[in-house]
Amino acid sequence: MVFDVIVVGGGQAGLSMGYYLKKTGLSFVILDSGQRTGDVWRKRYDSLVLFTPRSYSTLHGLKWDGDPAGYPSKEEVADYLERYAQTYDLPVQHDSHVHSVEKENDLFNVSTSHTVYKGKKVVVATGAFQTPRIPAFAKELPSSIIQLHSSQYRNPGQLNDGPVLVVGGGNSGAQIAVELSATHKTYLSAGAKIQFMPLTIAGKSIFWWLEKTGILKSSASSWVGKIMRKRGDTIFGYELKEKVEKLEVVLKSRTSGLFKGKVMFDDSTSLEVSNVIWATGFVQNFDWIRVRGLFDAQGNLQHKRGVTPVEGLYFLGLPWQHRRGSALLLGVGDDAAYLYSQMTAELQQNKNHPLSGTIAAAQK
Repeated sequence: MVFDVIVVGGGQAGLSMGYYLKKTGLSFVILDSGQRTGDVWRKRYDSLVLFTPRSYSTLHGLKWDGDPAGYPSKEEVADYLERYAQTYDLPVQHDSHVHSVEKENDLFNVSTSHTVYKGKKVVVATGAFQTPRIPAFAKELPSSIIQLHSSQYRNPGQLNDGPVLVVGGGNSGAQIAVELSATHKTYLSAGAKIQFMPLTIAGKSIFWWLEKTGILKSSASSWVGKIMRKRGDTIFGYELKEKVEKLEVVLKSRTSGLFKGKVMFDDSTSLEVSNVIWATGFVQNFDWIRVRGLFDAQGNLQHKRGVTPVEGLYFLGLPWQHRRGSALLLGVGDDAAYLYSQMTAELQQNKNHPLSGTIAAAQK
């Protein structure tokens, strides 16, 4: 069978794409490497709670159960995604890890552990969390020191007794440092001054204010978007700030390397620790996509709002694909809608295509 669309990735991005594809008669499949929808979230650290309230964490078409102003746990997110797939009867194929994507003439060959899928179009919706970013010098740490990437960390019980260094000043690093401060002497290394933002102002979510001021919808190319990208992550909530003020979490400058088993920092100070958590994010790895014309001379992915120079090949769920929320629950649905409109434009123009009427109606 040749599918009209193959979606690689069954997380929030892939399911959002499925929501729109379901509106048409296009044949499609969503390939998910997990055993269950939402497994990526279930495997994250136990105490993870979203900093966006439920009302700003919805995919198009389905509201959350529970208080709209409350903050869902990782388990709730996983269950929500599973319910989303079930509600819209999305054709998710689990245990389908994609090894390669190639293009032969006008068709894509998408190879998994079990079979090769053929499709006219492919949407790569593997999201922002792919290959952990860990500095090369981490290999030089003594074997007695436990080191975990934030994607491997689950709870304090995994660690040695003694001090812990969390490297990375994003929201994951902040949440993990706050949790560990209850059981360990905790240090947090950040490459820049940490910016804090309240979760609520005057009884309303900060995201309500960001929406009303237009900041939430600022594109990556706008002057507001450029400033936001330059500033990096903002820490939502004041839990870490309070811990720092009480000296329960000690801030350190950027981690620069190792010397005689000690961690070195940009300010020339050093630290001897028993544990390191690398909350240093992820790098995108698309080596498995073997399609000519997709990357520039420097190896960077070429796309405009997820539309690539390769006919029929699209991306969804990339950080700042269009806006700040493109890789998040609150924004990925808008990008999915845009890609859907791009993919179906050609069929709408082709009045002789048997699905043109269905697609045109779905776009209204």
